[in-house]
Amino acid sequence: MITAWEIDLSGTFFSVLWFFLFFIWIWLLITIFADIFRSDDLSGWGKALWTIFVVFLPYLGVFVYLIARGSKMGEHAVRDAQRQEAQMRNYVQSVAGSGTSTADEIARLADLQAQGHITPEEFQAAKAKLLS
Repeated sequence: MITAWEIDLSGTFFSVLWFFLFFIWIWLLITIFADIFRSDDLSGWGKALWTIFVVFLPYLGVFVYLIARGSKMGEHAVRDAQRQEAQMRNYVQSVAGSGTSTADEIARLADLQAQGHITPEEFQAAKAKLLS
């Protein structure tokens, strides 16, 4: 049975620290590979060379990539965020419709009925359609 006095606190701390550093390293590699392949300013050969550099010399490749193309990574992230926001706005606007509410449509129908353009039966049918 292991007691509380037998647990090495410094060993546990360093194990957690190494796991955290390993997790950050994996996240950094994924981020760099994603940036390499989404870069439209790199040719196919450039992407291949950067990939080979990062795969065969991982630490050096990652640090050189961050130094050489770190600002481009930020620009790509901003561009992607703006593209996603524009797509979200377009989607919301398409789902929301023309922007007129049901009450506005009923008021427009009431005006058409008052002007004599539609009959009361047509008004009731259109109103029921809008409210359903």
